[in-house]
Amino acid sequence: MPQLLFDEHAVRDAIDRVVRRTFQMDFNWDWPGGVAFYGVTEAYEATGKIEYTQQLQAWVDEQIEDGLPRLTINAVSIGHSLLTLYKVNGEKRYLQLAEEMADFLANDAERFADGIFQHTVNSAAYNFPQQAWVDTMFMAGYFLVRIGALTGRDDYMEDGLKQYHGHENFLQDPVTNLYYHGWDHLAQNHMSGIYWARGNSWAAITMARALELVPVTHPSFMIIDGSLRDQLSALVRLQDESGLWHTIVNDPSSYLETSGSTGIAAALLGIGKMYNKYVNKSVTGILSRIGADGSVQGVSAGTAVMKDAEGYRGVPHKRVQGWGQGLALVFLSSLLNRREW
Repeated sequence: MPQLLFDEHAVRDAIDRVVRRTFQMDFNWDWPGGVAFYGVTEAYEATGKIEYTQQLQAWVDEQIEDGLPRLTINAVSIGHSLLTLYKVNGEKRYLQLAEEMADFLANDAERFADGIFQHTVNSAAYNFPQQAWVDTMFMAGYFLVRIGALTGRDDYMEDGLKQYHGHENFLQDPVTNLYYHGWDHLAQNHMSGIYWARGNSWAAITMARALELVPVTHPSFMIIDGSLRDQLSALVRLQDESGLWHTIVNDPSSYLETSGSTGIAAALLGIGKMYNKYVNKSVTGILSRIGADGSVQGVSAGTAVMKDAEGYRGVPHKRVQGWGQGLALVFLSSLLNRREW
């Protein structure tokens, strides 16, 4: 197997530029900031630069002072930052707020089928009755696993694992092993039936991270491990020569998309040396999409479950997005840590 090859100085420099650019963006208490700042916490873990978490703490404190909006599945993603701030400085108010978010999920979040979270966003104008979106694996499922592991709360951990298993059952295609974007439980179908890059990224990176936290003796460990193994085996065969993936992963006519590529590549790092040759290509492709000012380029805009493939091909990818910044930081930080999940 080839060695993992990258210029550590170039990666550290890219991390610093991306973090700096991220804090020049404006976020509210919702998923764009949730993913962006999760990436910042990963950058802190990889580099030890306390100024990253100091800036994050200042943002969180200002939001708390202003008063938080009502919670949704997507808005819970900020909880990832709260958990890291608590670990860094030990201030219980961050953990207490994270526990309030976990309790919201346990008691108030909308569910369907066997307790699977319905996708909800912070806008009354959009309603997705009894729909499961793969995004939820990161926004809520992984958050519950993390807080459960940190606090020793088995109820949080088991609810998080339920979300992993439910979304796998509804969204992972048993033939291709790729993840669909969404499932409509009322219509009993996958709507457009598209294998979306960022959606596969949400599934892959959060399963890889969960395997760090779930004991190998827990029955869920092998379920998650098997799902991830089969998914990554399919995804590496769809990687473009540039090191990136297309926004519809099995459609070479769709554009190459950066945020999905970074999450997939970060998950590949968790399998050890087996996938080094694919990760090495991703290093080149992803670094080429980070501007001198730290802007991560080629990131698709916020994407609902579109009506058809043409809808995904038409999603704009011109603007700098919080989730692009965050997922790029996850990948770059994982390179430095050389994680062996």
